[in-house]
Amino acid sequence: MKKILVGLSGGVDSAIAAYLLKKQGVQVVGAMMSIWDSSYPASKNKSVDACFGPEDDDIESVKKIAEFLEIPLHILDCREEYKKIVIENFKNEYKQGRTPNPCVWCNAYIKFGVLPATAKRHNITFDKFSTGHYANIKFDNSTGKYQLCKAFDKTKDQTYFLYRLNQKILSEVIFPLGELKKEDVRTIAKEVGLPVAQKPDSQDFYCGDYNDILQFPVSYGDIIDKNGKVLGKHNGIWNYTIGKRKGLGLSGGTKEPLYVTNILAKQNVIVVGAKEDLYSKSLTVTKIAWGSISIPTHPIQATVKIRQQHKPAKATIVPLDTASAKVEFEEEQMSITSGQSAVFYKSDVVLGGGTIQ
Repeated sequence: MKKILVGLSGGVDSAIAAYLLKKQGVQVVGAMMSIWDSSYPASKNKSVDACFGPEDDDIESVKKIAEFLEIPLHILDCREEYKKIVIENFKNEYKQGRTPNPCVWCNAYIKFGVLPATAKRHNITFDKFSTGHYANIKFDNSTGKYQLCKAFDKTKDQTYFLYRLNQKILSEVIFPLGELKKEDVRTIAKEVGLPVAQKPDSQDFYCGDYNDILQFPVSYGDIIDKNGKVLGKHNGIWNYTIGKRKGLGLSGGTKEPLYVTNILAKQNVIVVGAKEDLYSKSLTVTKIAWGSISIPTHPIQATVKIRQQHKPAKATIVPLDTASAKVEFEEEQMSITSGQSAVFYKSDVVLGGGTIQ
């Protein structure tokens, strides 16, 4: 009998993934990764449900899920690795004027790396690893490669966060929810009486103010327009991201709304401009992971997402070397943000992706 390790978060998606696998007759073992560092203050806003936050409620939920499904459960300490890989990258990116996406690093290196590896170190044996992500994996016989593919429910598709999964991981992972709609998952949970059937989805990375994690000293600098005219002061470039409009702290003097159009970390300067200044037709990507295809040596046509909620846009990807490329869009895109991920698609297949420079 196959033995599947399922990463449980305490939410409905991972719980139903475990339920469906058990229903298929495989042996299921639950594992929750503990990543919370209690030295950070927790949000007093009870409506905030985040991945990185106090875990008492999630642990209680995971225990109820395991008891309901009658499966063994292991809560594995991944805090040190999470701090080194996710939190340090998060802080370094903001320090350099970029806006990181911690969910990408967490998925690639913690959920699908550290968690199963820690399970093995604890002598927990399993044949495959599974999660409640909305994505699919297919094998391409023509190339001999596994392909990460979009979920059936395009509104819940999570491939944007999973693009860094390599061939080894793709060969060992199962996504039971890949062909289901979210409402179907909720319906199944209600029908079988799952304890977390009504639990809301996590909506953010962190439950409090990002400055709780960054802990940078105040660093005042200028806010300027594109001509270099000083319009005001900021108290730290990490409080700004490309496209930000509200809370700039500028006192009048302009007839149209102003947006953050550039962050100059070395000069400690925020640049603002009109909405049209946010548009661009090209970007450079580094740290590329070519997950589903061989590293291209010639320009390729694809669609590209520059953030999770962005509609994939047609573009030409021009390789610069094995891990960087220039992306040239057919049409201008708004608020291209350094530090975020650009993910490349060919129809439903994720070709790869990297970090926007």
